[in-house]
Amino acid sequence: MAPIRTVKKLPLKLMTISCLAVLLLLLLPPPCTARPVPETSTIDGSRSQHLNLRGSLLRGPESVAFDGAGAGPYSGVSDGRVLKWNGQRLGWSTYAYNPGYNTKACTASKLRPAELTESSCGRPLGLRFHYASGDLYIADAYKGLMRVGPGGGEATVLATEADGVPLRFTNGVDVDQVTGDVFFTDSSMNYRRSQHERVTATGDSTGRLMKYDPRTNQVTVLQSGITYPNGLAISADRTHLVVALTGPCKLLRHWIKGPKAGTSELLADLPGYPDNVRPDGRGGFWVALHREKNELPFGPDRHLLAVRIGADGKILQVMKGPKSVRPTEVVERKGGKLYMGSVELPYVAVVTA
Repeated sequence: MAPIRTVKKLPLKLMTISCLAVLLLLLLPPPCTARPVPETSTIDGSRSQHLNLRGSLLRGPESVAFDGAGAGPYSGVSDGRVLKWNGQRLGWSTYAYNPGYNTKACTASKLRPAELTESSCGRPLGLRFHYASGDLYIADAYKGLMRVGPGGGEATVLATEADGVPLRFTNGVDVDQVTGDVFFTDSSMNYRRSQHERVTATGDSTGRLMKYDPRTNQVTVLQSGITYPNGLAISADRTHLVVALTGPCKLLRHWIKGPKAGTSELLADLPGYPDNVRPDGRGGFWVALHREKNELPFGPDRHLLAVRIGADGKILQVMKGPKSVRPTEVVERKGGKLYMGSVELPYVAVVTA
């Protein structure tokens, strides 16, 4: 009679970890396929100064903007306001708010978190100044495209629909500093910001890229049927727009001038899920990455925070830091300072390159 073989059981803890790893891989959004990041210079994003918000429940300085005089940063936060940084001594102050904003109703509490009130209080995402006029343009996820004049105050709603279709998830914005034209995105015609994970999970491709003409107050749809258009930036020569596609992990180039005007093409495949795009001052762009492709919560506590892309779409530089930091925007200023916004954290981070 052959001896009976015994099978050793795996420890329960090891089996649990293995099952969780498999489950996480299955739940990761499918559109992105990971590619190795080329060897480039790396900035340590873990060493940063924090411009802390006031209030224990206030968070999410998503976008970072500076006015024509270099003052700021300005940033939109979770209670629907746009704040201005006034230096370490004074800190943040209210700069702008949407029509009908109510401080009492929009101030978060443990029983009433900001997620429950943002549809009525607003959620400013992309911010961009038109330097000549001093106007600040605000892409509010729920209120649409807004503008506030020099000095701030109550914003004016400029657009809540395009071609008769409501803006459901207004997201990124940039301004042509010469013409004053405003370019902005609507991430989905089906889902609102509170449902942003569904946009990625379903592969929703109802996003739109639009232009607002401040002279005529007209909104023109430049391209529709886009998969999760998020942040955008106009090129240094003002010939095209670079649009972040969050779900597909790509950058789209949409031509607004020249023989290719009105057409789009792929500019770059990215190593993570992009949010906002901002010029680097050298003809390229900083692209904030919310997280890497196929990123797991365990392992080394370090991931890509942002990449600097050249005009040709190639990665020139990367920033890395802890996984608890998930940037939404990186803005480069003089002196090598990088201002980093986040939709989750209670501060704007300042990293010196």
